[in-house]
Amino acid sequence: MKTKLTNKNVLITAGAQGIGESITQHFIDSGANVAIHYFSSSDTAYKLMEYAISKGQKAIVIKGDLTNEVDANAIVNKTIEAFGSLDILINNAGSLVARKMLTDMETEFWNKVMDINLTSMMFVTRAATPYLAKNENSSIVNLASLAGRKGGHPGSLAYSTSKGAILTLTRALSAELGGLGIRVNAVAPGLILGTSFHNTHTTKESADATTSSIPIQRAGNAADVARAVLYLASEYDGFITGATLDINGGVYNM
Repeated sequence: MKTKLTNKNVLITAGAQGIGESITQHFIDSGANVAIHYFSSSDTAYKLMEYAISKGQKAIVIKGDLTNEVDANAIVNKTIEAFGSLDILINNAGSLVARKMLTDMETEFWNKVMDINLTSMMFVTRAATPYLAKNENSSIVNLASLAGRKGGHPGSLAYSTSKGAILTLTRALSAELGGLGIRVNAVAPGLILGTSFHNTHTTKESADATTSSIPIQRAGNAADVARAVLYLASEYDGFITGATLDINGGVYNM
């Protein structure tokens, strides 16, 4: 079935694990061509590529360390070489890395988290913008977090700060790139279970306590986020830009 996303060219960073995997799957099912960036999840990346090709769509897999400016530029260039153009950029790559309180915060760790979550996003967006601007309508969706709204749980100082900065980055980019026909929005997921992020950094006790405070009485899943990302990405002639969509079951809103 033809959708707004049919034959659109999409680059998804960290598109082969957790939320990114679900986002990639949803784009493929909507008829898009996908450039799937990964850092370590190669098996899933290639399975997604094969799935897209089996449906008659274009797909490539690109490995890269996005904190490295050369690699960040390369994933965009390889996408253009494969597809000829770029319609949508999904900035999904990011990590908490580890929980560290302020008193234990090494400068090296702080810089690492900022590079992974924020600087890498700037690198990729800067490289992609000239190609996105060649279209009449293009879209960028950035992955932020509820932690960027509320400050996160203890030990997530660096992560929460970087995700809060993404909210501001999104607003600033929407103003700067709007005249080029590029809309820029963000999503801020809350507790999304079943991902490597929460499997690694969230205890069952913490997840249960958080879930009990959510008005709709359940945690989120990766597909909840993916559907919202696709909506924001596909509103080509829409009026939504500079916005952040909160996906948290009602536990926080503004």
